[in-house]
Amino acid sequence: MTDCCWPDGVPEIMPVADRAEIEELFARYAWGIDLADEEQAIATFAEDAEFDHLWQGKVKGHEAIRANLRSLWNDRQHWWFGRQHLMNHFIMDPKPEGARVRCFFQIIQWNADYRTNFVFGIGTRDDRLVKRDGRWKFYRLHVNAWTEVDQVPWKGDLSMRQRPPYRSPPADTRPFDEQTSDPF
Repeated sequence: MTDCCWPDGVPEIMPVADRAEIEELFARYAWGIDLADEEQAIATFAEDAEFDHLWQGKVKGHEAIRANLRSLWNDRQHWWFGRQHLMNHFIMDPKPEGARVRCFFQIIQWNADYRTNFVFGIGTRDDRLVKRDGRWKFYRLHVNAWTEVDQVPWKGDLSMRQRPPYRSPPADTRPFDEQTSDPF
């Protein structure tokens, strides 16, 4: 059962204490999924939560979410190991049933073969949260990884003009001793 999130009515902006708890929830989620801490990851979800992951589709409930996470950690471990999910630029909107939380995300990846780091992916999240037993939990977690132009939630006109060709800067034709401003 969902707790009453707003006993005094839905606030216009997210109260500071709720905002801090929600940011902590996102941190616990990231630590859980990035370090294969199954219990920590599952504890961030409501029992009847939905997890909508680009590559795996939508599943519902703790056991289905657990199976999805195990698949990421174990079936693709070489691909997943050393990953960090970074979430930022939160917009938190209180709603009668809980909260809508939007943010940007970046996935930083350590490559086990090359021992290098790179940005694996970027995108947005659009999640719904509820309070259960007095704590914020994910009720619907939606990952929107940007892999195609139409996945970027661009609000302006989209023209995507071809960029101009690269032109080398003109060569400096002055004698070498005139090219430097070094006083020595």
